Amino acid sequence: MDTVQRAKDKQTRRPLVLASVMIGMFLSAIEATIVATAMPNIVADLGGFSLYSWVFSSYLLTMSTTVLIFGKLSDIFGRKPIYIIGVAIFLTGSTLSGFSMTMNMLIAARFIQGVGAGALMPIATTIVGDIYSIEERAKIQGYLSSIWGISAVSGPLLGGFFVDVLNWRYVFWMNIPLGLLAVLGIYFFFHERIEREKRPIDYLGTVLTVVMISTLMYILVEGGLSIAWNSSMMITLIIVVVISFILFLYQEKRAVEPMMPLSIWNNRLIAIANIASLTTGMITIGVTSYLPAFVQGVMGKSATIAGFSLTSMSIGWPIASTIAGRLLLIIGYRRTSLIGATSLIIGGIFFFTLTPDKGPVWAGIGSYFIGTGMGLTTTSFVVGIQSHVTWELRGIATATNMFMRSLGSAVGVALLGGLLNNYIHQLIIERNMENEVSVDTVNQLLDPHEANLLTEEITNLLKEGLAGGLHIVYIGLLLLAIMTMLFIYFMPKNDTITKKNS
Repeated sequence: MDTVQRAKDKQTRRPLVLASVMIGMFLSAIEATIVATAMPNIVADLGGFSLYSWVFSSYLLTMSTTVLIFGKLSDIFGRKPIYIIGVAIFLTGSTLSGFSMTMNMLIAARFIQGVGAGALMPIATTIVGDIYSIEERAKIQGYLSSIWGISAVSGPLLGGFFVDVLNWRYVFWMNIPLGLLAVLGIYFFFHERIEREKRPIDYLGTVLTVVMISTLMYILVEGGLSIAWNSSMMITLIIVVVISFILFLYQEKRAVEPMMPLSIWNNRLIAIANIASLTTGMITIGVTSYLPAFVQGVMGKSATIAGFSLTSMSIGWPIASTIAGRLLLIIGYRRTSLIGATSLIIGGIFFFTLTPDKGPVWAGIGSYFIGTGMGLTTTSFVVGIQSHVTWELRGIATATNMFMRSLGSAVGVALLGGLLNNYIHQLIIERNMENEVSVDTVNQLLDPHEANLLTEEITNLLKEGLAGGLHIVYIGLLLLAIMTMLFIYFMPKNDTITKKNS
């Protein structure tokens, strides 16, 4: 008896279960936009602008490295208990984040929050794959993909509201009631028959992944700042990344139940979709993390306006996700994804040409095209992957794609943050102002009250540094969009959905 039929036999109420998993996915997805909107005020309150990117990196690091292991645990112990545990961990991290008194404490709390988030996305998508048939899945995945668009609209709005009206701490505390709703919905309305079997967990593969990704992000964030590129410490860190990557590949080949089965990469569509998910993850985090800093720090606008500049992303994302769910049935994954990649490039061009005098509207148009591109590509990738593997591999194949997108976000925020910090740092050195100002002085620039205390010379320097550094970030976004287009071009042309793997 297949999973869909077993779920029906137990009276699983699919609409309520779908609503519950969408709430869980929303909690994970909204973290990028809502925290990004509040970050200028957070660093103004807690200090530590040089640690700006680590507020995102700590969350993305643990989410990226736990997504696969949670997928395995859900196969052994069932979706329900692991999903509930994940939400509980996520809410614990959210609570601690709201009570943070220093930037280091916030980063540690975000680390915990990311662990829980690692269970939300893959298990939610796997539950949907369990209770819906292949005929229904394309439409439902369109709904799930639209969560990213909904989070893009509500995140900036809520973030701006909490910052301007209440306090940035509510950005984290708002997760508590929503998380409880997600838990209650799954607990009461999702019923599954758990067939427990002893299957080994690839702990070594997980450890190697953590070592590899965390070391790589540390290199990208601190390279050229606290650690010189030609230093022995940097060389050692690079060696650690290379060796851990080689050992990871060896471990995955020999493991009985590998954390990431390398065999799924033999499928050309899956391999290209995963690689493209890496670059689109970098694009998304680059827009959501640093656009508010440009609007507030360079343009001098409020947090609410900065939020609205991101909001337009939601206009394109959910609409494109819904259209993609139907379009890919007609023209296939490759053509649908190519249309999405074209939209990403258009959005990248808008950000590449963004200047302070163009205003938030120009940034909003760029966000719209980025959202449209993400809606088309994300839906096509997930449905394509799930349609090209058997039921037994659907969970890990879906989790691997999410891992690649999360990895892209983690590496992207570290890489782009490193470029930004390095540019500001080098500009300060060129102006011989190391004794008067540092990268962390950007904290004051982002605080409307503290900014008035800065001299005109320092204010101009910081704005110039922030504008120039973010321009480099946006050059990176455009290049990533072009790379995404090139990857998708090599997708197999015979890519229509079949029912053989349903």
